[in-house]
Amino acid sequence: MLLVTGITGHSGRHFLQELIRNKYKGPIRCVIRKKSDTSLIDNSGLNIEKVVGDLENQDFMNEVMNGVNTIVHIASIFYSIKLMKAAVKNDVKRVILVHTTGIYSKYKSASEEYQTIEEKIGLIVKERDSKIGLIYLRPTMIYGYINDSNMIVFIKMVDRLRLFPIIDHGRNLLQPVNGRDLGKAYYQLLSNSYIMSGDYILSGQEPISMKDLFRVISQTLNKKTTFISVPLSLGVFMAKSLKVCTLGKVDYIEKVQRMGEDRSFSHENATKDFGYQPMSLSEGLDIEIKEYKKNVQKNSEALG
Repeated sequence: MLLVTGITGHSGRHFLQELIRNKYKGPIRCVIRKKSDTSLIDNSGLNIEKVVGDLENQDFMNEVMNGVNTIVHIASIFYSIKLMKAAVKNDVKRVILVHTTGIYSKYKSASEEYQTIEEKIGLIVKERDSKIGLIYLRPTMIYGYINDSNMIVFIKMVDRLRLFPIIDHGRNLLQPVNGRDLGKAYYQLLSNSYIMSGDYILSGQEPISMKDLFRVISQTLNKKTTFISVPLSLGVFMAKSLKVCTLGKVDYIEKVQRMGEDRSFSHENATKDFGYQPMSLSEGLDIEIKEYKKNVQKNSEALG
C-alpha cells in the first residue's frame, strides 16, 4: 500500500493528478485534515482510502502505517521525524521525503533546523538497524498557484509598484520550480521502484537573477517598472526595525537576508535517474499571472 501525506496541498494535488492520469493500480491511503477539500480524491476513480488524523500524533502515525510499504511524504518537513519513527517501526520498505533546499542556506537560522531534523532521521534509521529505503527530494522555491507564498507575492508587488526596490542590484540567482513539475517528479520517482535511496534537487529549468525575474514578471504584466537597488545591510536593518516595532510579530529578517543569497541548484541527478524535465519559467509565470489577473478581475467585479 502507498501512503501519501499532503495530497490536498499544491504539489500534492498535481501528484494526485499524475496518479489519475497514469491510472495507478495499487491501494492508496491518504492522511487528510477534517477541513481538507477532497473533491479531486473522491472523483479520482482510484482505490483511495482517506484517513483523518494529526501528523503530530505519534500513536496515530504508528497506526496509519499498518500495511504500508511505500510512503510519499509531501506535508511539512516538521512532521518527518514522527513519520520516520512510525515507518521504521512498521517495516516500511521505501520512504520518499519532500524536504527543501533551504538546508543549504549559509544563514544558520534558515538551515540549522532542517539539518537537525535530517540528523535525527539518520539516527532513527541507524539505531533501529533499519534497511528502509530513504529518498530525499529537495524543491527550490515553489510557485505556480494563486495562493503560493512566493511568486504571487512578487507578482502583486510588481503589479502595484512603479518604483521597485531590489537587494544589491538583484544579482543573486534563483531557480523557482513549478508545482506541476513537482507532481510529475513525485510520480516519476515512485514509478522507478528500483531507486531505493538518494538525494535529489528539484529546481526550475534554468537559474535567473532576482532582477531578471522581476523584469519578466513586469513584462508579462505589461507594466513599466523602475528598479532601485537597496544595500543588503539597509534591508536587514529595516527588517530588524520592523520586528522591534511589531514586538516580534512581523519578522522578515531571514527573508531579506536570503534575498542576497544565491538559491540556484542543479537538478542534473533527477533528470539522469528518473527523467525529471521542468518547464521554463516563462511558461510557468504565464500560467500563474493569467490566474492572478483572472482573480483580480473576479474580485473587482464582486466589489463593483
